[in-house]
Amino acid sequence: MLYNINIDGKEIKAQAGQTILEAAKANGIDIPNLCYDNRIEPYGACGLCVVEVEGINKLLRACATKVADNMIIHTNSGKVYQSRKIALELLLSDHKGDCRPPCRQACPGLTDCQGYVGLIANGYFEEALQLLKESYPLPASLGRVCPHPCEDACRRQFVEEPIAIAWLKQFVADLDLTEDNPFLPEKAPATGKKIAIVGGGPAGLTAAHFLAKYGHSVAIYEMMPAAGGMLRYGIPEYRLPKAVLDKEIALVEAMGVQIITNVKIGKDLEFNYLKENFDAVYLAIGAWKSAALGCDGEDLEGVLGGIDFLQDVALNKVVTIGKKVAVVGGGNTAMDACRTAVRLGAEEVYLLYRRTKKEMPAAAIEIEEAEEEGVIFKYLVAPIKVIGADGKVAGIELQQMKLGEPDSSGRRRPVPIEGALENIELDTVIAAIGQKVVPIPIEGLDLTRWNTIVADESTFQTSIEGVFAGGDAINNGPGIAIQAMGHARKAADVIDSYLKGQIVPYQAPYLVAKQNVSEEDFVDVPKAKRVPMAHLTPELRKTNFKEIVKGFTMDQAVAEASRCLECGCCDVYDCKLLAYAQEYNVQPAQVAGDMHSYKIHDEHPYIYRDQNKCILCGLCVRALE
Repeated sequence: MLYNINIDGKEIKAQAGQTILEAAKANGIDIPNLCYDNRIEPYGACGLCVVEVEGINKLLRACATKVADNMIIHTNSGKVYQSRKIALELLLSDHKGDCRPPCRQACPGLTDCQGYVGLIANGYFEEALQLLKESYPLPASLGRVCPHPCEDACRRQFVEEPIAIAWLKQFVADLDLTEDNPFLPEKAPATGKKIAIVGGGPAGLTAAHFLAKYGHSVAIYEMMPAAGGMLRYGIPEYRLPKAVLDKEIALVEAMGVQIITNVKIGKDLEFNYLKENFDAVYLAIGAWKSAALGCDGEDLEGVLGGIDFLQDVALNKVVTIGKKVAVVGGGNTAMDACRTAVRLGAEEVYLLYRRTKKEMPAAAIEIEEAEEEGVIFKYLVAPIKVIGADGKVAGIELQQMKLGEPDSSGRRRPVPIEGALENIELDTVIAAIGQKVVPIPIEGLDLTRWNTIVADESTFQTSIEGVFAGGDAINNGPGIAIQAMGHARKAADVIDSYLKGQIVPYQAPYLVAKQNVSEEDFVDVPKAKRVPMAHLTPELRKTNFKEIVKGFTMDQAVAEASRCLECGCCDVYDCKLLAYAQEYNVQPAQVAGDMHSYKIHDEHPYIYRDQNKCILCGLCVRALE
């Protein structure tokens, strides 16, 4: 017997005895569900398939409710939506696991670290490279210079040492660059839309790559003689050979991107030209000004900015620094300046930092290698005066410090020790305490009090219609290269949607993550030390600018990648629970309580039982009845 029923305004025929869910499925109508299986008697455990039937006050479970003639059903009413949302939040409030691994979550570029590391472990090098290029176009460069927050988050450190995620990235990207035809992603058909990008650094190149991939025509306007931004002019050759960067930029150009160098917007070309001749503009101007020391004598000859110093070296300019050099700062730029000064022949190079080694933001390997190269680290000191003679640097006066209470960064604030002063004789002082943005004079563009561009970080829109911005130049200012690339990757999607007629903001997806993980969770994991990286000795490397690390061999890369614990869920791309969580914009924290913790059972050769991920579907129980 056939019944006439109406689902969401659509008249359909349904067999007598069918459930609402079965009738809907037979007619191509989707009703969310987690516990339904047509081989098992329905029970309605998950509560997600609820629908509203006219004439009945309560919501009904579609998987367990039979159709009736002339039944009128609503599957997406406000009442239904809210019920499903609450059901999902209750399920997720006691759902323990990792949708995505901590390495991926710590990466500002949202790199699928576990994915490409796993592919390398299984010898799928080409596929690993292709996966990397879904996030950014410069993996070989990034693998060398990134301070790898992914490794800081890697849970392998609870066993012995984190996975060498960055070096694995470098390996697979270098391998691709040796090919006669390195990988280029397939481009969409030409859209006829044109985008101008101001700045050819990490953000500009990344945005250009993806916008070209989407079929748009892209032109980068770069003020320097060559593209690359701080990767070229702020990172020394011994860390990032420019031949590697050049190869990766050439691949961006091979995507159809036009790079126009030696053009500074506002000087060589007016911004209005871009507005009038392009459908959208992306500002990726970076932060090219060194922060000042803020003490007497900083205008003396021989006081240099860290960015200016590194830029001049990169441009092969004659740089005279003398025999005794002090670098003020504690970040990676300070390390680069110190180590560059060593290579330029300085006999004494001091690193002056106002906190202790523990608080230094520079990467640990950078600090270690600088120490090996003879840099003299002076902690808990702050410059109060650059001492001059005949208008030139002759030394520096330092205030000795001690650590007080933590500041807003969480680090203990340096406090002066009254009367504790120290002088050092010097020829050059290099200020590497931060970078600032030099804004382009653009009418109507809103800036912060730090001269960074005001941009919405979900759309990257500025105060001017059709003008977007990202990277070091927006909001809170300079960060690391992968952060700039992450901005650009998201902005490319937003700009693409803008060019199609409606802006779609970036929205971070809801993801489940394990909490309070410790060494106790990994006591049964066999230990396997991190594969060592071959590199130049300190004695050899400090005399030249040759690249320090030599890269993994294939066997080393596979061995290192095989150490991965595979923390993220292997079903993340097929998980209905996660898909529904995004669709219903869940907020499980509002119903959170004590979470259960169950032992994982993996003794069976075919069945892996993790009750921490139970969604109360009841399928396992009903299948055994």
